[in-house]
Amino acid sequence: MTARLLALLAVTALTLRFGIAASAAQESVAQFYRGKTVTIIVSSSPGGGYDLYGRLIARHIGKHIPGNPSLTVSNMPGAASNVAAAHIYNVAPKDGTAIGALFMGAVVEPLFGKLKRTTHDMSRFNYIGNANKDVYVCLIRADAPVKTFAEALEKELIVGGTAEGASTRDFPELLRNLLGAKFKIVAGYQGSRQINLAIERGEVQGGCGQSWSSVSAIYADRFKDGSIKVLAQEDTQGYPELNRQGVPLIRSFAKNDEQRQILDLVYSQTVFGRPYVVAPEVPMERVAALRKAFAAALTDAELKADAARMNVDVDWISGEELQSALAKMYATPPTILEKARQAMAAK
Repeated sequence: MTARLLALLAVTALTLRFGIAASAAQESVAQFYRGKTVTIIVSSSPGGGYDLYGRLIARHIGKHIPGNPSLTVSNMPGAASNVAAAHIYNVAPKDGTAIGALFMGAVVEPLFGKLKRTTHDMSRFNYIGNANKDVYVCLIRADAPVKTFAEALEKELIVGGTAEGASTRDFPELLRNLLGAKFKIVAGYQGSRQINLAIERGEVQGGCGQSWSSVSAIYADRFKDGSIKVLAQEDTQGYPELNRQGVPLIRSFAKNDEQRQILDLVYSQTVFGRPYVVAPEVPMERVAALRKAFAAALTDAELKADAARMNVDVDWISGEELQSALAKMYATPPTILEKARQAMAAK
């Protein structure tokens, strides 16, 4: 028997072995999930953007998970999604039946926040994927005392926010501290939906750190009639439609390279726009199956049609890419991180 034939037989044997192993792992995952219910724990109140995406994914991902489990959605708002994160980390089942839909702010809080969470470690979660790489914006009422972001550097604007660690609180604080925006921040709202209701009622005049994909879908009528407008984009590149409309990027108001570097670092976290995670203890074959199911669901024609009817964007990122991006952000030089922390700290 020639060496070439022996090598071919060896490759064939290895292929068969790995194929059998992969098939066995797939069947093991299917057996586990068959007849079970998977809960997507949305870390915001009902009716907001995170809830919108969580329920969209819940309607479609089950058919892509081996064993075809049922899906349900539970809302657990609080502490800029850290209540939900701690629940998944410490309390919820560690078997792959509890998936968290967390705020991007919770993912990067250990980098930018002054709070040191002892209940959970964001770097240890298994990341399943990201539903949408989002663009964040500042919104204002049409009758607000400022009409442009340049005017907001000269006149007071009352903006609503949630808790520290959430983009709706941290992003306006960043603009106030770094660029000198004349923001009076009213924090403590439960979520973006409550902030936007406050804008509609006139309790506050605007809000920053808002997801464009969410507000453009939920408040389409308000943008159409002009009662709510986009003041500026909090992103490194911007959303194509808003760019065409001439809505400026916040980074264009930076006075020097260091300010631009800090803004770009903070806004780079939008890659974690809508991250989905499971506990660190979930077996890796189930993590792999959930990542594969997430990718299949987000590219599913039925989900895309559903998203189009809801007027929401789907620009998904895989769990592997998300995990890699997290590692890269955590490798940011400490001096730049400290300056970003200081810029987002409440003064």
